[in-house]
Amino acid sequence: MAKRVGIDKWLFIVTLLLVLFGLVMVFSASAVMAKERYGSPYSFVLKQSGWALLGLITMVVLMRVDYRRYNSPTIVFPCVAITTMLLLATFFMHDSHHTHRWIRFGPLSFQPSEIAKPTLVLFLAWFLQNRVDQLDDWRRALVPAALPSLLFIALILKEPDLGTAMVCAVVTALMLYLAGAQMKYLFLALLAASPVLYYMLFHVAWRRARMIAFLDPDKDPRGTGFHILQSLIAVGAGGIHGVGLMEGRQKLFFLPEPQTDFIFANIAEELGLIGTLLVVALFLMLAYRGLRAALLSTDPFARFLAFGITATIVIQAFFNISVVLALVPTKGIALPFISAGGTSLFFTLLSMGVLLNLTREID
Repeated sequence: MAKRVGIDKWLFIVTLLLVLFGLVMVFSASAVMAKERYGSPYSFVLKQSGWALLGLITMVVLMRVDYRRYNSPTIVFPCVAITTMLLLATFFMHDSHHTHRWIRFGPLSFQPSEIAKPTLVLFLAWFLQNRVDQLDDWRRALVPAALPSLLFIALILKEPDLGTAMVCAVVTALMLYLAGAQMKYLFLALLAASPVLYYMLFHVAWRRARMIAFLDPDKDPRGTGFHILQSLIAVGAGGIHGVGLMEGRQKLFFLPEPQTDFIFANIAEELGLIGTLLVVALFLMLAYRGLRAALLSTDPFARFLAFGITATIVIQAFFNISVVLALVPTKGIALPFISAGGTSLFFTLLSMGVLLNLTREID
């Protein structure tokens, strides 16, 4: 197969559009709150712009680095080790909500769970590339493949961050299935995980409250049901065309975290159904081009890498949008490229740089 000179231009354009659109919506969603809390309406968007610039520069650099350089245990195992140490380091930090999700150095902070996702994809791509015919041997293939995933998921759950842990679990299952793992093994893994998931959802007080609120948010509209109801009000208020950019009302201290977890609700209110369909269309295009790269690649490592990167981004977007539309219980998970959050944006763009590089190999 002839080597293509350029990258996938459609994938590159979609990435730029999502980042630029995200900056506009972060400013729209956060300006009033930022003015009230920090004295400047530009507080959030300036920080997000800095991360976007750094992420785009990194993406462009990685677009030019041959993805085969990562296909080495001298790269893979240090990445796994460093990610593990960073996840462990969070337990020496304390956030305002009694969580351990961030590592802070003065004004700088980052979230190690965002590093865990691309690291996990890298490990699985490296491990599975030569074992597609060995996955019937669960002791020598499936268990070693799943160990880093189980380690990362356990540490992320301890933070606690159930949303990111579920993304890691789903991506792992999909990559194992792509490699040829039998459904019976994946089903057994789901059965084994079910008691843990049940405990996390129904025996942790605040998660149980979220589950009850999800089933009947009107029962406690000013308490546990507040997030869901305010999100649905914002979505419904937008109608077809929206109330206009910067004109949304739910972000005015009604909609919780309008610039992060619930930014899609703000998009729905201000830009309406048309705006939300545009966002969904961009993610669908990203999914199509990313999966196309995976399917057309003749290199198993590239195939798994492209699939894992694409799946991680699309699954996370699906979870975020589903939360906003009350299709799943409320979880704190960012909308890739769009939600405010420097670590998420940077490592998503880093992953896109790797994905764009491997598209050079496809006609």
